[in-house]
Amino acid sequence: MPEAARAAGAEDNALEKATLRQVTRRLLPFLMVCYFVSFVDRVNVGFAALEMNRDLHLSPAVFGFGGAIFYISYFLFEVPSNLVMERVGARRWIARIMITWGIIAAALALVTGPLSFYMLRFLLGAAEAGFFPGIVLYLTYWFPAEHRARIVGLFTVAIPVSSLLGSPISAALLSLDGSLGLRGWQWMFIIEAAPAVLLGLACLVALADRPTEARWLGAAERAWLEARLAAERARPKPVGRQSLWQVLRHRHVLALAIVLGGSTAASSSLQLWQPQIIKAFGLSTMETGLLNAVPFAVGSLAMVLWGWRSDRVGERVWHTALPLALTALALAATLTTDALFPTLVFLSLAVTGIYAMKGPFWALSSEWLAADATAAGLAQINAVSNLAGSGAVYLIGVIKNGTGSYPLALLPLVALAATASLIVLTLGRAQQPAARPAQ
Repeated sequence: MPEAARAAGAEDNALEKATLRQVTRRLLPFLMVCYFVSFVDRVNVGFAALEMNRDLHLSPAVFGFGGAIFYISYFLFEVPSNLVMERVGARRWIARIMITWGIIAAALALVTGPLSFYMLRFLLGAAEAGFFPGIVLYLTYWFPAEHRARIVGLFTVAIPVSSLLGSPISAALLSLDGSLGLRGWQWMFIIEAAPAVLLGLACLVALADRPTEARWLGAAERAWLEARLAAERARPKPVGRQSLWQVLRHRHVLALAIVLGGSTAASSSLQLWQPQIIKAFGLSTMETGLLNAVPFAVGSLAMVLWGWRSDRVGERVWHTALPLALTALALAATLTTDALFPTLVFLSLAVTGIYAMKGPFWALSSEWLAADATAAGLAQINAVSNLAGSGAVYLIGVIKNGTGSYPLALLPLVALAATASLIVLTLGRAQQPAARPAQ
């Protein structure tokens, strides 16, 4: 290689590293904190249930339906939310989402029975709809495809961390029971909702809609990033430029939604039901909070390492399928024991699979969608997958009511995760070689 070409390549490589390091430091920590708060507000109802269900006489089936209805409204409003964000800009729309969900999350302290519980959970889903796919879309504006599994993995590590840290925090807040005449679960809803409103206001200052507006990037860094992303948008994709309705019903989009549904069903169900599964072994609320954090600690580490490995080897399909298979096997294994320690081990393996697949899956999805299809496609994938989450959360309550067994109630999750693993392998055999970005 001529010396001039080698020098130019080294200079371009240095510019790439400097640009991505600056973008990562500027955006990722803030977005991770926002997502952490969103998940705390979404799943803290699982800890509230330890007291709220008794206070309000909510049966497992009623609680399961209240947990599920969140995902129904999330599904209904997710695609419209992403389309609006693309039109008005991420900075203002993400701020709107966070402020409204914070207000509604605090209002859960006013629940008095099944009807008000259902109504506020529905409104919370509608308010938060579009946040996650909106952020994934936003990250495609800033990070080239070959870096996305690592970046999405780092961003979505906020999901297990929200349970890792949120579990003991929520358990501690329940100890405020009786202060100023409020129950502990009411204090928990109010206190944990406040950061969403504050961070929503901070979005208006902290975020830039596109690299062209990022004054914190140098001119050379902006030019390099815009050129790289423009070149990626020009590559052919399995889901090309099409109308909105064509994108929403495209077979690749719907297949990817089913794949994600296998993970979402397990994730949503364990976030809401796992505290009750663990507490059923006769533990105190604080002991439950501490042990509930263990699977999510393991899952957090696996998510980062697996996303990094997917980027390093440039492979997405197997990095999505294997964690889903692990989740199915681990949840099935809970049927083999009625002891706390092995149950905790199996739950930890299941959670590891749930979260390890996130980075490779979303990198794969964004690589298969053309630029004009990305906003609607990502939202549709996430929205449809949440229907699986909704149905699974409710079904677990029904099965638990009928059998009294949590392991039996987890069997639908086994089927969904196993099916998802097989689908992504089948779909990837024909599509991945053409979809993988040039290295």
